Amino acid sequence: MDRYVLVDRDGVINHDSDDYIKSEEEWRPIDGSLEAIALLNRHGYKIAVITNQSGLQRGLFDQATLDKIHAKMRRLVAEKGGEIDCIYFCPHGPDDGCACRKPKPGLLELFAADKQVSLRDMPFIGDALRDIQTAQAVGARPILVKTGKGQKTLTDNPNLNIPVFDNLYDAAKYLVSRQ
Repeated sequence: MDRYVLVDRDGVINHDSDDYIKSEEEWRPIDGSLEAIALLNRHGYKIAVITNQSGLQRGLFDQATLDKIHAKMRRLVAEKGGEIDCIYFCPHGPDDGCACRKPKPGLLELFAADKQVSLRDMPFIGDALRDIQTAQAVGARPILVKTGKGQKTLTDNPNLNIPVFDNLYDAAKYLVSRQ
């Protein structure tokens, strides 16, 4: 059975921006994040990126641009010896009432159906409260990183009873050490 780690994109793999990541040029990996994906791969984990991309609905970028951003992300991960198995994204805005925008679990449910896997106890690494809530909604295992919005998430929610790491690489080391 395939083993997956679910990973949020902005603020976890790459530097986030309050103005959204709108181009390939604006997509910059966080130190160690590409190596983290390669490390997880070497230990038998496949990576699924789960990301809200409301910039599409807001008209800040189009699908072709998002495809280019994701092609760059995959290329840079591959240069470090890693691979992203799949990317699931919600194109909707916060007021669209869709089922796929985190913290709703629609993206995870779609992923699980596509890949025929159980979400129970599957690690989900994110930087925002909505990532944690999404994981909890489906019985996945939330892990918080302090990059992106992570430090603010921790400050605003001091009683989170989940593993917290400085960055994706430290979270990856934790997961492979527990095998």
